[in-house]
Amino acid sequence: MSARRAGGAPDDQARGGLEPGAGVRLDELVGVVDALLADEGGCAWNRAQTPRSLVTYLVEETYELVEAIEDGTVDDLREELGDVLYQVVLHSALAARASSGSFELADVVRDVAEKVVRRHPHVFGADRADGVDDIVRLWSAAKAVEKSQRTSAYDGVPVGQPALARAQKLDARRASAGAARPASDHAPTVTSGTDVPVARAESSELAWGRALLARVDEATDHGIDAERALRAAVRERETLLRRDEAGPAREGRAEG
Repeated sequence: MSARRAGGAPDDQARGGLEPGAGVRLDELVGVVDALLADEGGCAWNRAQTPRSLVTYLVEETYELVEAIEDGTVDDLREELGDVLYQVVLHSALAARASSGSFELADVVRDVAEKVVRRHPHVFGADRADGVDDIVRLWSAAKAVEKSQRTSAYDGVPVGQPALARAQKLDARRASAGAARPASDHAPTVTSGTDVPVARAESSELAWGRALLARVDEATDHGIDAERALRAAVRERETLLRRDEAGPAREGRAEG
């Protein structure tokens, strides 16, 4: 590496000659992404991407990070955090190169830092918080000011969020607004069969979904993260399936 690191960060920013800090390393990553997107000598695949075309990879990397947090090692966590960070830097670089030039990574970093400061007035301001409940109250009040243009308590809940997690997020918004859970109409229950009319089959599916939603509400009332609970149950099933799959092979080796 030359005296000036990738992205323009000089070596003397490495805090007295010690291992470079996060700022220097982030500059290096920005330099790597800039090189990938360069017209001369860059990567044609990266240049062809858009934020929309990268959504699939962003979702995959995010779920891999979740898996590392819940069931991985420290090294897994470190790697997956890096992959998600790369997505942030790449998306920001693409935005900076767009015809509108709407924003760049520095704007993203500044905006999130300012947001975190605003939402923690008990740390960065004059407010006082006596316990977690006060912290949540101050955070919610600060967020309400930021989102004052919203016309509904349910604005801002992502449609693309997994259904279990989205159901609990909507229910949390409902509880914060002091509203009651709505009573769903009961759709007819239809038994399985190839001759079931499409309309009735859809009604049966909706009825099943409503029943599942009721269980999600039950999980919420008991403080259970439904999405996380289902992930754990699916991981357990996968472990059992893999154990059963390997069973005959193990038995064959034992007999041999």
